[in-house]
Amino acid sequence: MRSLFLLFICTLTALAADRPNAVFILVDDMGWGDPSCFGGQVQTPNMDRLAKEGMQFRQFYTSSPICSASRCGILTGQFPARHRITSYLQTKAGNRECEQADFLDPQAPSLPRAFKAAGYATAHIGKWHLGGGRDVTDAPKFSAYGYDVGLGTYESPEPAAALGLKTTPWELKREPQQVERHDRTRWMVDETLKFMREHSTQPCFVNLWLDDVHTPYRPIEGKDERALPAKYHDVLVETDRQIGRLIDALPASTLIILCGDNGPEPTLEHTRTHGLRGMKWSLYEGGIRTPLIIRWPGVVPAGVVNESTVFSSVDFMPTLCALAQVKAPDSAQDGEDVSAALRGEKVVRHKPLLWEYGRKPGEAGKVKNGFPYPKEPDSKSPNVAVRDGDWKLLVNADGTQIELYNLSKDPNETTNLAEAEKDTRDRLRKAALGWRKALP
Repeated sequence: MRSLFLLFICTLTALAADRPNAVFILVDDMGWGDPSCFGGQVQTPNMDRLAKEGMQFRQFYTSSPICSASRCGILTGQFPARHRITSYLQTKAGNRECEQADFLDPQAPSLPRAFKAAGYATAHIGKWHLGGGRDVTDAPKFSAYGYDVGLGTYESPEPAAALGLKTTPWELKREPQQVERHDRTRWMVDETLKFMREHSTQPCFVNLWLDDVHTPYRPIEGKDERALPAKYHDVLVETDRQIGRLIDALPASTLIILCGDNGPEPTLEHTRTHGLRGMKWSLYEGGIRTPLIIRWPGVVPAGVVNESTVFSSVDFMPTLCALAQVKAPDSAQDGEDVSAALRGEKVVRHKPLLWEYGRKPGEAGKVKNGFPYPKEPDSKSPNVAVRDGDWKLLVNADGTQIELYNLSKDPNETTNLAEAEKDTRDRLRKAALGWRKALP
């Protein structure tokens, strides 16, 4: 009996070792070229430190070029258009005009729910934007998605008092209990560490979803009359500093994921996309490709720059579940398990990636509070896209404006090969439009 008991204890210890604390840092509007390790002009030593201790993915894609839809892809492991979320969630009238839901269906697959079922303490801290706020008063609470604790911004069902109960983060005015805008990231980091201390007897899964790299930049209290680049510099530096505080305080064995939710706005002459075409609100590379850094000492090789693995935010569900030995939902997944890439192995993607942004592409400006489109030259894209292998095709839902690029040779999408590669064009056009027609 004693030997069986010791075997049982050893098994539990091994399982605990394989189930790390996990902190998912999502930075609002962080461009592919923002961290200095990705070629950024602003020094980000703490993001660079994560990269040196872990792995950079240079072909990481979000599931949308805008916040709500992008977050839906992370949480569900499914393309957000499945859930009628293709823009930012807003007022009920605005959502109707955009043919959207008012909030993410709580019956959808949920990454935190999967971790909670496996014994994790789960928390959401920061920007949510998947329902709640404005006049959407019936959005499900955080617990409906599998969170033990939810501390959201005003665009959530349960805003934290310190982040503002009704006040938007871009307003100059503050509620009496609200922290200053430039202090929000510090507060979120503190709450993350507090939650993990209070749940130190079990593994923790925390979404730390920061919002400070989103305009308007407010690096100091009150008005700031400096030029936009100077304010952007200070906001990014402070975000990086707070990420450093977090790294220093977390157990060294913590699995840390760091990425952006979509491309930047503004691009500052495309320095923030490191030359990639497009920006936030665009299906060109600069709108949907962001930095991804993953660190897990002893499992993820340190200092590796992965240039080849095509990794999508819909892959987080199967990949993180596999890494932490958590059972993924049985429902259909659009993502793939690419955990082998995190162990340094070569991974070839089998499923195409698909995007939709904007349900009324011919009516820009006519849909009140509808789909924002880029104002920067050459950044407004068709509204449906597919990537399969090295090929990426963009097309409007009505079949117009077909563009085809070979990303291995032309990552900046400068040469449209739609006429030169007709077989590839027709195959991918059929796949993209067939997928679009099958959506709710």
